Order: sequence, then C-alpha cells, then structure tokens
Amino acid sequence: MSEREKLLRKLSAVEFAAHELHVYLDTHPNDKSAGAAVRKYDEQCRKLQIEYQSKFGPLTPSEDGSRWAWIADPWPWNNEEG
Repeated sequence: MSEREKLLRKLSAVEFAAHELHVYLDTHPNDKSAGAAVRKYDEQCRKLQIEYQSKFGPLTPSEDGSRWAWIADPWPWNNEEG
C-alpha cells in the first residue's frame, strides 16, 4: 500500500469517527466527553487534510481555487508504482 493510500485510509477513519460522534451528539447533546472527542477528531481531520494536500494535492476539485487543476495530476494508470 502506498503512502497516499495509507494517508487516505487514516483520514477516512478519522472522518468516520467524527461523523459518528456528531450523530451520537444529536441524541446525547449533554455528553461533554463526546463533545471533547468530536473536537479532537475534527482537529485531527484538519491536520490530516493539510498533510495530504501538501504531499498529494487537493482532495476535491474546488480546494485549490481552480476547478480543473486536479486533472493535471497523473491518472492512476499513469503511475509507475503498479
């Protein structure tokens, strides 16, 4: 597994945990420990997004201000890894 794939999996896991905690807080709004955990996961998610973008470029087409900039990246079948 490449570094890019590992980072995407880690980011996905952190985003999932944050989302699930947000859903939990919809029904348990007074749970302070869950609120603290959400903030922790949200911060971790932001850091992972910044790390990913600095190494591999934008996660979505609109993040760099240019809608079509992502198309300049190599396509998966153009990578030399696999």
